[in-house]
Amino acid sequence: MIGRGILLGAEFRKFRYRCAWAMYATIVVMGSVPGVRADIGDYASGFVLHSIAYTILTFLLFSGGTGHARQRAVKAVLTVMAMGAVDEFVQSFLPYRRADVTDWLVDSGASIVTSVLLWAFLPDRHSSCSRRTEDMA
Repeated sequence: MIGRGILLGAEFRKFRYRCAWAMYATIVVMGSVPGVRADIGDYASGFVLHSIAYTILTFLLFSGGTGHARQRAVKAVLTVMAMGAVDEFVQSFLPYRRADVTDWLVDSGASIVTSVLLWAFLPDRHSSCSRRTEDMA
């Protein structure tokens, strides 16, 4: 559907997908800089930061992905779960950070909730196209 803008428009699908990976890279890099996480922690808890960041990543991956809504939801959740695991793995090598399974669970939970909501409330692009074709016949 043309005209739904940068958030949902098909013309920006690849852009949203690339933004998800750029955002993830930024999260990993900024999380590796000494003191940055502690500074951000003055404004929001780790739970809030992880929930917001991985919800946004899920939205970008879901809306930037291909396939039916169910396929995009599953791919987004699995990708975010892998992203969260890699982020925590990287942190395990940094002396001023520590890997935390709870952070990964928050990332995964935020992704699951977001994907379920997107799957339930956003129209499936493929279903709406096939319905329009059937209506024309």
